[in-house]
Amino acid sequence: MQLGVNVDHIATVRQARRGTFPDPVRAALVCERSGADSIVAHLREDRRHIQDDDVHRLKSALKIKFNLEMAIHPSVLRTALAARPDTVTLVPERRKERTTESGLDMVRDRRRLAIATSKLRARGIEVSYFVDPIPSHIDAALACGAHAVEIHTGTYAETRKPAAARREAARIRRAVLHARGLGIKAHVGHGLDYSNTPLIASIPGIDEFNIGFSIIAESFFTGLPAAVKKMRALLRRHSPRTA
Repeated sequence: MQLGVNVDHIATVRQARRGTFPDPVRAALVCERSGADSIVAHLREDRRHIQDDDVHRLKSALKIKFNLEMAIHPSVLRTALAARPDTVTLVPERRKERTTESGLDMVRDRRRLAIATSKLRARGIEVSYFVDPIPSHIDAALACGAHAVEIHTGTYAETRKPAAARREAARIRRAVLHARGLGIKAHVGHGLDYSNTPLIASIPGIDEFNIGFSIIAESFFTGLPAAVKKMRALLRRHSPRTA
């Protein structure tokens, strides 16, 4: 069970002043030294936080896997094809959203996704799809050529009632098992923090957790190395492989 740390919010702070500090690449290297298995960054069409130069610098600087989140926008796809991150996670994107709000529309965007996936695979890039925990969406991702799916945990994370949270966790569990049954990797992410991650971490078959905001927020008080190590230890403690 691996931990991917998203450094978008380091860039969010930097862009508030349009300067060079704090540098998300420096943060990524701290995360790498602190036990992260991969670094995640989302290059949005509006470039609200991560910039194209960050993508190239992250790819050059990191020794661990670099996972670039992106929607299918021509300028972003060009950057991805040029930088060649280890993994691209295709996500939906709406200009006015605060953060990614749902999985991909696997009906409306299926043809565009398949075309983009073919281009990325031709450059030797692993492709993951950000999908809701719906088996038919995972089937469609596989048909489009995805190597992996990242199952959207946002609905689970936003649920405040324990019974509802357990039901949503059960949906995620079924989606993970479905993906693994098809022979593709199962990642999870969105809205996970130090309090709601343990239940998801107990699900067998998850290859990777991608977590950003809660780790960066915790680092304000404990420092980034400690925040990463705390999440790393939490995953290890609740993993069914080490239980």
